Amino acid sequence: MSGPFADPNTLNPVRLPDGSAHAGTVFLKAALDHPRIEVGDYSYASAHHPPEDWAAHLAPYLYPFSPERLRIGKFCQIASGVQFITASANHRHDGISTFPFMVFGGGDPAGRPSMPAPGRDTVIGHDVWIGTGATILPGARIGHGVIVGAGAVVGGYVPAYAVIAGNPARVVRQRFDAHTVARLERLAWWDWPIDTILEAEAEICGGDIDALERRAP
Repeated sequence: MSGPFADPNTLNPVRLPDGSAHAGTVFLKAALDHPRIEVGDYSYASAHHPPEDWAAHLAPYLYPFSPERLRIGKFCQIASGVQFITASANHRHDGISTFPFMVFGGGDPAGRPSMPAPGRDTVIGHDVWIGTGATILPGARIGHGVIVGAGAVVGGYVPAYAVIAGNPARVVRQRFDAHTVARLERLAWWDWPIDTILEAEAEICGGDIDALERRAP
C-alpha cells in the first residue's frame, strides 16, 4: 500500500497526482449534516460536478422535518447522478386526485386529506454499489452486497448479493448461492477493524470465502 488509508471522517479522501484533493468524491459521513440521514464509515459518493449540498443532491425530497429516514450502510459506493427519492416526495394515489392541496394552502399538514401517510425509511445495506444515474424509490430496502446497474429504478425489497438492472429494476442474477450469502452475512467483514480489512483485501475482493473466514478476527 502506497500510503495510509483515509480516515472515514475525511471529506475528500481521494488525492490526485499533484497532491490536491479530488472534490468530486466524498466520504458521506463527513459530507452530510442532515438529521434524517444515517450513513456508515467509508461509504462514498461521486459527482462530475460536485454540489455544495451533498444531502440535497442525493436526497432532494428528504427535509429536516421529514418523518422518514435514509439509512446507508458501510463501504457503499454511490456513483454520479444517483438520487434517493424518499417518502416525503410521495403524493396520495389511492383516491381520485393526486394533487397536494395542503402544500399551496399552508397550515398544519397533519390530518389533511390531500397528504399521504408517512412512508417507510429507505435502507441501503453494507457494501452496496449503486451505478451511475440510478434512482432509488421511497421505502426501498436493498440488501448487503447488492450491485445496482446504471440507470436502474429500484423499489421494494432487493435480496442480499443480487445484481439488479432496468426500469423497474429486476434481479439479473445472484452473485452467490444462498449458502455463501449466509456465510458472508455472518462474517460481516464491514464491521472488522480497518487494519484487518486491509490485510484481507485480496480475500474480500476475490472469491475465496474459506480464506476470508480464516482472516476473521
